[in-house]
Amino acid sequence: MKVEQSRTKESQFYKFLLIAGIILVAFNLRPAITSIGPLVSTIRDDIGLSNWSAGLLTSLPLIAFAIMSPIVARIGNRYSNERAILWGLCLLLIGFAVRSISAIILLFVGTLLIGIGIAICNVLLPGVVKDKFPLKVGLMTSVYSTAMGVFAGIASGVSIPLASGLDLGWQFALLIWAIPVVIGIIIWFYLARKNNSHATQHTNFIGESGNGVWRSPLAWQVAAYMGLQSFLFYVTVAWLPEILHDTGMSLETAGWMLSFVQFIGLPASFLVPVIASKFASQRLIVMILGVLSVIGYAGLLLGTTFATMVISIILIGLSLSGTFALALSFLGMRARDAKQAAELSGMAQALGYLLAAIGPMFIGFLFDVTHAWTVPLYILIGIAILVAVFGFGAGRDKYV
Repeated sequence: MKVEQSRTKESQFYKFLLIAGIILVAFNLRPAITSIGPLVSTIRDDIGLSNWSAGLLTSLPLIAFAIMSPIVARIGNRYSNERAILWGLCLLLIGFAVRSISAIILLFVGTLLIGIGIAICNVLLPGVVKDKFPLKVGLMTSVYSTAMGVFAGIASGVSIPLASGLDLGWQFALLIWAIPVVIGIIIWFYLARKNNSHATQHTNFIGESGNGVWRSPLAWQVAAYMGLQSFLFYVTVAWLPEILHDTGMSLETAGWMLSFVQFIGLPASFLVPVIASKFASQRLIVMILGVLSVIGYAGLLLGTTFATMVISIILIGLSLSGTFALALSFLGMRARDAKQAAELSGMAQALGYLLAAIGPMFIGFLFDVTHAWTVPLYILIGIAILVAVFGFGAGRDKYV
């Protein structure tokens, strides 16, 4: 009896640490990128970068996502998801340390390592959720997508106060986000050691011939939906403070507005997957989020008052968080099992983030050429429409 009670307690402790580990991984998936946006002009002026190369600081991790995503599922299959996630967090920690050194080459090398580390965790997390919590995919997706949004918002908001307000410089303002990485490494080290005794028969997702999703039109629509919504998100993260600063807003206020974009979206981030799981088709949700997005970016283009800007930012925040959470949900909902979810996750994130990586550089280039944000904002409105179009296909009640 005591042995059974001991095993039950150990199992409950393992599940508690697993949930905590998933949340901590989610905490670490965005601050490394969202903390850059408010500081991009400071880094640009300090090191001497052009706008397009400053945009590369946001795009480079996305390029790493695109390259690594098809490989990651196989790494997790071979060495276990727990070990692979632990390695990803270690790479993320090294990347933080290297990026915070004031040298152009180290800035970009560190950023690349950060991208590889995040890519490993990014791809494996939906598969882990599908495998460990098969009956609660919507709820667990809500939990970790909301956790992502919380730390992403905090990182955007405190970057300028840390760098300028406390006079710590942009280097320390970026390095401070290594703290939750260290905590995550400790938890996943334990989970990796316990993996053998708690592994399920479904832990390994991808066989050598796991490429069927690449022939599925629905999988391509899911990938396009994820890619285009990521295009919007990372462009917003990289350039919204500069867009607002050009309207006369202070950089510190603009940084907090970027933080506000992410915090205001937290309810959508949590509720959208839960609501989406209640319906066979998610098309109506796709269209509502699409309308909010188009109106939000149009407001940035046409608005002239502070009130208009705030309303636009609220709509953008709700739509960005909602579409991202829905895209993550599609990775589980459009798959029949954990194996297929991992395949779809690898494909969607590979193609999706390759598309998203173009965003910050392309918009920075357009600003360099036109010296205004008018054309870039028209482009963002067009992308918002395309997100709705592909989401309408991805939201069908079908499997890849």
